[in-house]
Amino acid sequence: MGSTKDIRAAVQAELAFDPLVDATDITVRNMNGEVALNGTVPSYPQYLEAAAAARRVAGVKNVHNHLAVVLPERDYRDDAWLTTAANNALTLNVTVPDGVEATARDGNLTLTGMAEFARQREAAEGAVAGLPGVRHVKDEIGLFYDADPVDVTGLV
Repeated sequence: MGSTKDIRAAVQAELAFDPLVDATDITVRNMNGEVALNGTVPSYPQYLEAAAAARRVAGVKNVHNHLAVVLPERDYRDDAWLTTAANNALTLNVTVPDGVEATARDGNLTLTGMAEFARQREAAEGAVAGLPGVRHVKDEIGLFYDADPVDVTGLV
């Protein structure tokens, strides 16, 4: 476990090393292993990857991702286009259950519907995360269970 300065420097180095992240506008703060990422990135996949890169650093206990996605002009999409593209991507992904839908507002996608497994929720986010125009994905997909928790406790 390194000092606060060492962890901060290691996170900055990891961000600079990661080819999937443009760390130019990212600042790193560290307080006893609680790392905060502040600044901007040009895409939602970079937002996700920056947090993943910070988590890979030894001594990091938690990552608070406060990065804002500021899309380049060429990546802007209006709400109707983005909603249609996201719903097409969800439909084409065989892992995403029927009934999961997306709506867009200012580049922020909200996913709704029901899934049986958490991996299906993750597949839904993965299906739309890389679309041009996405600034953030909010997952409101519910999970349903075939077993009543009381029955599961009784079987143990």
